[in-house]
Amino acid sequence: MKIRLDEMAKEKLLTHLGGDKILLLTFEDGVGPYSQHAMIHMQTQFSLNIITTNMEKSDYNETIPSEIGDFWIKGYSKEDLQEEMWIKFNPRLSTFSLSGEGGMIDDNLGFIDFTKK
Repeated sequence: MKIRLDEMAKEKLLTHLGGDKILLLTFEDGVGPYSQHAMIHMQTQFSLNIITTNMEKSDYNETIPSEIGDFWIKGYSKEDLQEEMWIKFNPRLSTFSLSGEGGMIDDNLGFIDFTKK
């Protein structure tokens, strides 16, 4: 598996990274401290999260490489992901999207930097 990012997505995410920060690609299933809600929709939902290396991440047991660093995932969420994926930023709507070779995975990828107080 691999994730590629367009230039705008890289720019947006890199402003939040550095030092001891890591990326999460969170499957929104209600499991773990960074999942914002259980799936109540008929669609698959993910979010991008930033945490520090000393924050809890025991639910995240696998990584997917990208050119800006590894994305930590819950291993079972691979069922809803694809081998080749792209994260894009839409400046008009100020939203991220996640797609793969099979099409759109999540057209409104949430973003939360949990390192910000």
